[in-house]
Amino acid sequence: MSTQDILEIKTLLASPKQIAIIPHKNPDGDAIGSTLGLLNYLLKLNHNAVVIAPNDYPDFLKWLPNESSILKHDTQQADCDAFITDADIIFTLDFNALHRTGNMEAILKASDGLKIMIDHHQQPDDYAKYVFSDVTMSSTCEMVYHFFEKLDTLESIDKDIATCLYVGIMTDTGSFRFRSTTSTTHRIIADLIDKGADNTQIHNNVYDTNSYNRLQLLGCALSNLNVLPEYRAAYITLSQEELQGLDYKKGDTEGFVNYALSLDNIVLAAIFIEDKKQGIIKISLRSKGDFSVNELSRQHFNGGGHTNAAGGKSDTDLQTTVEKFISILPHYSNALNNE
Repeated sequence: MSTQDILEIKTLLASPKQIAIIPHKNPDGDAIGSTLGLLNYLLKLNHNAVVIAPNDYPDFLKWLPNESSILKHDTQQADCDAFITDADIIFTLDFNALHRTGNMEAILKASDGLKIMIDHHQQPDDYAKYVFSDVTMSSTCEMVYHFFEKLDTLESIDKDIATCLYVGIMTDTGSFRFRSTTSTTHRIIADLIDKGADNTQIHNNVYDTNSYNRLQLLGCALSNLNVLPEYRAAYITLSQEELQGLDYKKGDTEGFVNYALSLDNIVLAAIFIEDKKQGIIKISLRSKGDFSVNELSRQHFNGGGHTNAAGGKSDTDLQTTVEKFISILPHYSNALNNE
């Protein structure tokens, strides 16, 4: 994002506008944290701003400041489409291709609103007038902080904004342990704490409140863990029947794939989750070192993401999807075994 871009955005935001803020479908901590962080900032500037999510998100994010104001397109389509159609500005956060919004793609393409992208994923599409894209950043929330910095408005960050941004950085860095966590990330976190983010309470709200059924589901997932030592790979499966039997709720499987990756000598981990309502198998992929699950997912599972964390999907059944995953591993054998 150039200096000229920033000057133009400053001019745009200098007077009240109708602004839609959009995360990706099935939004996670970084998507909700970044959109709410930006929302709370824009509301302080007297903009008519609304976060419009494609669908629902995990309960462990529903305590964030102003979360209750989020509109959900899958249940409030008429209101959402009307707001997007009339929007002067549309911010798209934590994704870089409009198809990542699911059924919102058509209305976003049709809208005349000026689009601003803030995102840290690889290979962005060309749909926004202003693009702030940096794959080296830990999270979109870290980028929103830098966006405020570019606008010379860091002093506008209050406790609510700091809390939202902290959540996204914390979740997308795996509690600050992933390689994308830099010294700059820690300096930003320190500033967010200084501005009011309660790090202990935030961590407790996101990670330390489990239902009995979620822990039972984790036990089920671990019992389904399979290891392929010749490829330094491991995978977990969860069927629709297993999910329903343990009263699955959105977000309950968050982080499960990391248990597979934590195994000694494992470089590649995957979890395959059956979703009969959508007719797909949801896939999360994780890796260590330089092995790119982004490339693997893009080539084989209609997805993408980061080098060490990506998502995808399959339109076949659970068994066929797992068989496909196993069948492609020989093509990556050298890369996996050389890590």
